Amino acid sequence: MKRSENKSHCPVNFALETFGDAWSLLVVRDIVFWGKRTYKEFLSSDEAISTNVLAARLAHLEQRGILVREPHANDRRREVYTLTEKGLGLIPVLLEMSGWSARNDPDTTAPQAFVEAVYADRAAMFAAVQDAVRRGGSLFGDGGLLRRPA
Repeated sequence: MKRSENKSHCPVNFALETFGDAWSLLVVRDIVFWGKRTYKEFLSSDEAISTNVLAARLAHLEQRGILVREPHANDRRREVYTLTEKGLGLIPVLLEMSGWSARNDPDTTAPQAFVEAVYADRAAMFAAVQDAVRRGGSLFGDGGLLRRPA
């Protein structure tokens, strides 16, 4: 039987129980970095999440108030996932994780311009990305804030 309460009220534990696992952060990353919004788009990510895990992660993130699910504007058979304000609050975490990883992973795929932009003015970058995602945009996707990495 799954516990309905957090194991503790430690801030790190709360965050981990909210995200659930790495797949959850990758779903949030896909929305923020690439502008993905549909189940099919999430399935196309390089990490090759399985359908049952993706469905569980989307439901978990929705239940935790990170995502909302709405009917697609042009095709009512499909659903679109967007970040809530609570979910938008994860953007600084993702950008910090990405910057740290890019500086420490010798095989990173992160463009140097992205790393420099994150560290040049963190507050401005966080706000710009949050605003872009709030309006339906993304960091690297079509029309994103930064050029798509090769």
